[in-house]
Order: sequence, then C-alpha cells, then structure tokens
Amino acid sequence: MTILVEKAEIVAKVEDQNGTSDLVLDGGFVVPKDVAENDGFMKAEGLVSNDEFIAPEINAFGQTFRDYNAESERQKDVEEFYRLNHVHQSYDFVKKMREEYKKMNRVEMSIWECCELLNEVVDDSDPDLDEPQIEHLLQTAEAIRKDYPDEDWLHLTALIHDLGKVLLLPSFGGLPQWAVVGDTHPVGCPFDDSIVHHRYFKDNPDYNSPEYNSTQYGIYAHGIGLKNVLMSWGHDDYMYLVAKENGTTLPEAGLFIIRYHSFYPLHKCGAYKHLMSKEDEENLKWLKIFNKYDLYSKSKVRIDVEKVKPYYMSLVEKYFPAKLKW
Repeated sequence: MTILVEKAEIVAKVEDQNGTSDLVLDGGFVVPKDVAENDGFMKAEGLVSNDEFIAPEINAFGQTFRDYNAESERQKDVEEFYRLNHVHQSYDFVKKMREEYKKMNRVEMSIWECCELLNEVVDDSDPDLDEPQIEHLLQTAEAIRKDYPDEDWLHLTALIHDLGKVLLLPSFGGLPQWAVVGDTHPVGCPFDDSIVHHRYFKDNPDYNSPEYNSTQYGIYAHGIGLKNVLMSWGHDDYMYLVAKENGTTLPEAGLFIIRYHSFYPLHKCGAYKHLMSKEDEENLKWLKIFNKYDLYSKSKVRIDVEKVKPYYMSLVEKYFPAKLKW
C-alpha cells in the first residue's frame, strides 16, 4: 500500500488568551513559541492555524539540531561513535547481522513491554538527546497525533520507530552502539560524501573495493528500489524485520519510515536517489513529514505516560499481534 501526499503544509499556533503561542499536547508536551525558519519550516508570525507543531531552533543542550561540529564533550563521543561505525559497517558485516537477527529467536514480548525496556537505553550517537528513549518516542508520537489526528498508523509508527535500539541490551545480543544507532547508509556501493564524518570510511574494508566503487551504483542498478539495497545494520532495519516477520498490518509507508528514518543522507541531503523506485519516492514524502517530528520534538518536557498509554495500546492491538518474536 502506498499513501500519496500532495504537500506538507507546516503551520503553527498564534496567540491564545494569555498572549502566548505555546502549544500543549496530550501528555504535557509543550511546543515553544519562539521559533525561526528552519529547513523550510515557516516562522510563527506568518501562520494562521492553531493546531500544528512548531520546530524549535535549539536542542536540549542549547545547540542547533544535528550539529556534529559543535564543541562539547558529548560531540567528542559522537565523533568516536561514527569512527567505529564507519570502520566496521561493511557489506559482509551487514549480511551476517541480517541473517542472524532474522531468526527472531531471542525474546517473545509485546510492543509495550519493548517500549518499557527502552528506559534502559541512551543513544550515544545522538547530539540532541540525553533522555531515555521512551520519552522521545512519546514526544514524537504525541506531536504527530496532534497534527495528523486521522493517521493512527503514523502515531503508532512514531511510537515504535526506535524500538530496535533494544539490540543494545544483553538479552538481544548486547551489540555495541555503532552496530545499533546513528545515521544509516547503503553498503555495496560508494559511501556518499554527505554521510557525517565521512573521512573515517577510509578504514572500512569496502572503501577500495572495485566491485562496490567502480560506479555510483556499486552492485545495484538505477531505480532498483531501496528494498533491494542493503543498509548499514542497526535498529531501523531490525525493527523493520521484527514488524514484517510478525505480520504487522501497518501500511508500507509506515514500514518505510521505520526502516529508513535514520537514512539522513537521503532524506536530508538527497543522496542515493538514483537507487529509489517510484514507490520509494511516494513513501519518502511521509518520511519527510515524520522526520520533522522525530528530530525537533526532542525536549526536556516530560510526557505523562499513563495518560496516553491506553490510546497507544489500542493501536498496538489494531496493527500487531499481542506477542511478538524478537
């Protein structure tokens, strides 16, 4: 199933009776008033709707989002993460990990049980977030729910998109951070210059492979479709496999978001479009809508989990079995 999107109109709330334009979402998430134009998002002063999410300018650390050059101790950790990621994420490594984790023989549990496990996870690759992952999932889902109330599949996709990060936990193999989180990219073809900290690829075993680097397509072909392209291994591809192997009824656009939400070279920089199919192009429209909320809803404001839980439990029941194999 492909869902078509004409154009994402990004609007924000104007002043309320108290003279502010803060937008309070279910669960207590507040969208700040003072925002500026960012990646094409409009300034609040020129908007007329009172419903949609506004993207803030700065993250929880007081810096611009996805700034991999800002000076901080966390940035040093992030750079070291990407060095390890780029050195080890080879074509052979990815094939091995997909074959191993497609077995789904590690844990059996519900979607919500997995959400609760994420309280134990912090993503070392993320320069914008240092809170437990469950907070980010609910912030993202609630912001989307406010702006797209009729797209319940998108609300659930937002809730579960990062569940694959449980790969960091011992019961799921205790994989190192570089094999679970961070931006993703194709393997089996040249590493695009837009990939963050690109210089570290020089130590990747695929970097000088004639098979993978003689053309821009590597082992692939023009318009082959992303479903036929191997991506660097991590939580995105793992959660996609979990959903598919357990028979989810989420639409293809939802599965596309889960699988490629960390593929920033594509949806942020426009790289690798020569590998996309027509279906990919349509699903990318939904991914770009989702990405605004995934990136910019990271804040210090807490979500009332118990207040919103019944709604998301009903969506889990609609789109997934009660227990999943992981």
